[in-house]
Amino acid sequence: MSKLHVSDHPLVQDALARLRDKSTPPEEFRRAMTRVALLLGAEILKGARTRKTTVATPLKAAPALVLDQPLAFVAVLRAGLGLTEGLLQLAPTAALGHIGLYRDEQTLNPVRYYVRLPPKLPEHFVVLCDPMLATGGSASEALRILKTDGARQIVLLTLLASKRGVERVQRDHPDVPVHTAAVDAALNAKGYIVPGLGDAGDRLFNT
Repeated sequence: MSKLHVSDHPLVQDALARLRDKSTPPEEFRRAMTRVALLLGAEILKGARTRKTTVATPLKAAPALVLDQPLAFVAVLRAGLGLTEGLLQLAPTAALGHIGLYRDEQTLNPVRYYVRLPPKLPEHFVVLCDPMLATGGSASEALRILKTDGARQIVLLTLLASKRGVERVQRDHPDVPVHTAAVDAALNAKGYIVPGLGDAGDRLFNT
């Protein structure tokens, strides 16, 4: 069964339209990215472990389910930061991690420059935030780093993917589900998704 999940939620698609639109200003771009992360995150976090308990209502005891697993949201710098805000609205107590990668403009391969991850990662439900799954190289490397640090349950959250990027992640990490708002067919010579939405980091931070 495919682990690729493409959302058809009307609010996700509306936000994606705003993200693609080159006239969308940075502050609205940030809000749209947060909205997509919140909506997709709610679906992703259905996979977190729960346990049964009982709570006392004003009238009598009631059965309940509570979260029984720590959460970790890991951003691939820098654009991944734009997705963590929406996730934190869902789970404010989650741990945050950061993986710094940049793409070599000649080879298009990822180059690692910074890694800071939460302790006890094997216990966590981990959401890796990488907004643009283009060649798939950076996401695949970030997933490798997480697994090397012991992560066992990982989901990749991205705004927009290319077919090539999805194929790369599914080949390198067939155990990792991928959640996205859309999959575009092509990449240009510089490795950008076409039609895509441009450089997510530049648009997010107005640089």
